[in-house]
Amino acid sequence: MGEHVLAELPPMCMRMATPLAGGIGCTHEEACGALTGGALVIGALHGRVDATQNDDLAQSLTVTYRDRFRQEFGTTCCGPIRDWVDSPEGPGACAVIVERAARILLDVLED
Repeated sequence: MGEHVLAELPPMCMRMATPLAGGIGCTHEEACGALTGGALVIGALHGRVDATQNDDLAQSLTVTYRDRFRQEFGTTCCGPIRDWVDSPEGPGACAVIVERAARILLDVLED
């Protein structure tokens, strides 16, 4: 998703985001990696580059993204989402969650 919104990303970006998968280190105990990945995209697009810059837009978009993510999945935590993914009525793969989260993010960015 990032490369479609941000153009080509340096390999370091992927390396930096790797530990966020699976709720931070695949513990399934923290925020969903799809949510944190979307927040990183917002930061890349609208974040500040030094502490003197205003970060209101990035923060506001992230709050909106988080709220819509929670509305869609009922939580922002990896564990309950993962439990649903792995359940008999679930999609069976987190890729479905990532795709839905990316759609939410694109909607937020378009608004």
